[in-house]
Amino acid sequence: MKLKAFHAYDIRGHFGTDLTPELAYKVAYFLPELLDTRRVLVGRDMRLSSPALHDAVIRGLLDAGAEIWDLGLSTTPFVYYVTARHGFKASIQITASHNPKEDNGLKISRELALPVGYDSGLSTIERWILEERPTPVVPERGTVRDYDVREEYVSFLKGFEQDFSNLKIGMDCSNGMASIFVHQLFGEQPIYLYDTLDGSFPNHEANPFQPENVVDLQKLVIAEKCDVGVIYDGDADRVMFIDETGRFIAPDLIIALLGEYFIKEKGETGIVLEDIRSSKSVAEYLEPLGAEIAMWKVGRAFAAPRLRELGGVWGGEVAGHYYFRDFFYSDSGLLAGVMVLNIVARLKREGIKFSEMMARIKRYENSGEINFRVADKQAAMDAVKRHFMEAEKHTAFYDFDGYRVEFKNWWFNVRPSNTEPYLRFLCEATSLKLLEQKISEARSVIESFV
Repeated sequence: MKLKAFHAYDIRGHFGTDLTPELAYKVAYFLPELLDTRRVLVGRDMRLSSPALHDAVIRGLLDAGAEIWDLGLSTTPFVYYVTARHGFKASIQITASHNPKEDNGLKISRELALPVGYDSGLSTIERWILEERPTPVVPERGTVRDYDVREEYVSFLKGFEQDFSNLKIGMDCSNGMASIFVHQLFGEQPIYLYDTLDGSFPNHEANPFQPENVVDLQKLVIAEKCDVGVIYDGDADRVMFIDETGRFIAPDLIIALLGEYFIKEKGETGIVLEDIRSSKSVAEYLEPLGAEIAMWKVGRAFAAPRLRELGGVWGGEVAGHYYFRDFFYSDSGLLAGVMVLNIVARLKREGIKFSEMMARIKRYENSGEINFRVADKQAAMDAVKRHFMEAEKHTAFYDFDGYRVEFKNWWFNVRPSNTEPYLRFLCEATSLKLLEQKISEARSVIESFV
């Protein structure tokens, strides 16, 4: 048996059914034992259900005898920062990130802000809950204190800022948690959209990866003749960008753009981490600059420990997460936003538009992820792999997160979603015609399993 809210990366689901205050209480109660600490950091987002989950988490920790340091309203990266910088061995952020307003979740970290995923602790808590392990109130009930270190965090982020006063910026906070820091960090230079906290998401969902959620920012960038548009998700661990023409920039291409800061400005030519879905354009742009590209599984539960293990400088994902050695190997939408604005400002001083720079990086036609609701995901994946590998000689093969198979003029990745009931297919080719042909072939194979 498995609890529906427990996933590879975190605990997340529909509030009231998949994730209830009762379940949150038990997770919080067992966390100090799991991570062998009594000192726990807690934060939450602005979702309408977050206060109820926050109360349940606090009660669970108190009953387990924990010392609680409560950040209150927080971005998820703020929780990571405080966890690592202030030496906490356990933290809980209450958020469903970019999910719809009906959802909520718990993101759990251990020392150094390393993620606690299903394979690194969540499965143990799930087992204890399913075994109906008792949750008695300990004799010495815990304590709770408010912990306000926002100014310290803003100061840390400002330490990466350069001069981007020459830019006209459009910035959409999605009524999410970025709103609590952007005015201190960026001042009144940007033209802000939806920079007030509202867990009902009255303007659009807090998922910038969905095209309909970026439309308002695109209109703003064009109408106001902005140099760049920036959009954050609900808990500000992800960020995505719009160029001055209103075009959405594929997030994995920003991994390559960050080489303008780390390599060309700072001279740091170390390891750069990308996920298995990343465009070949990333490696082809960065390797001539001296970077070493490492590819790994999708999701923070895998990416953050891997970047630390490799001693990498930075990394990123197709979903808009960017990880930094200088941020405890964790992801931060705001820090990535600062760095990209630094780069775009320097390019403008050199007479180069954002769109022109991205055109230098992008070398392929890309499908983006296409979702299929398939019952037997493994059989469908194997069929896709077999279909293409029997038809054409491959040049590279990876099988650590689904399959990625590369050929002379194109490549594909097919993988099961870790959080949703989908099989995801993505491919990239040297021409639009070839791309469309391969998508059509893959669709025919996969839909035979629907």
